[in-house]
Amino acid sequence: MKYAFPVSSVPTVPIAGTDLNYPVRRIYCVGRNYAEHAREMGFEPEREPPFFFTKPADAIVADGATIAYALATQNLHHEIELVVALGKGGVNIARDSALEHVYGYAAGIDMTRRDLQLGARDKGRPWDVGKAFDQSAPISPIYRTSEIGHPQAGAICLSVNGQVRQNADLKQLLWPVADLVVELSRLFVLQPGDLIYTGTPAGVGPVTVGDELYGSIEGVGTIRIWIGARSAGLEP
Repeated sequence: MKYAFPVSSVPTVPIAGTDLNYPVRRIYCVGRNYAEHAREMGFEPEREPPFFFTKPADAIVADGATIAYALATQNLHHEIELVVALGKGGVNIARDSALEHVYGYAAGIDMTRRDLQLGARDKGRPWDVGKAFDQSAPISPIYRTSEIGHPQAGAICLSVNGQVRQNADLKQLLWPVADLVVELSRLFVLQPGDLIYTGTPAGVGPVTVGDELYGSIEGVGTIRIWIGARSAGLEP
């Protein structure tokens, strides 16, 4: 097959302990899945069906990278999250078999242009410009369930320049992993290569150029990235 211009490479994530890479098909994200984060965003948490938004697959950034301070924002935020990597697809998946679809887990950071997100939210518009931008999905290597199982509890933390900002426990997820797989499979035909960023705990906040972000999830892994200058020649 001939193409009009070179085809972009498939975004991938290293699989820990192997020489394999996980090909990313889609990135699904969950909003307000920790009660205290919902409150800090101005909402009272309710046990209602979870809601989702997406990021492009090429928003993936490898552990250890320096990412450019995002375009068109003056309020770039960090959000540490447990990431689910699916290895088996399906639709209308039953809850008692949902975890069988999970290939592994990773630590991820949902970078957010908070000013753009809140501006869109206040006008009743989609969140895309606040969430789905370049380099907005840093992620650690994926750790296979055959090696670590399915973490149900454990500390989830993020520090900026050594100062802890987010510190919670996976057991505080309003909607745990199995429920998220079930709910997503009612909306989309899930496939191997799909990632689910499961939501962030309280303590989100701004980053600036030169900051070091270090995230850790007990029983899963760690991620470290740096915030670099905005891309040269582009608007502030």
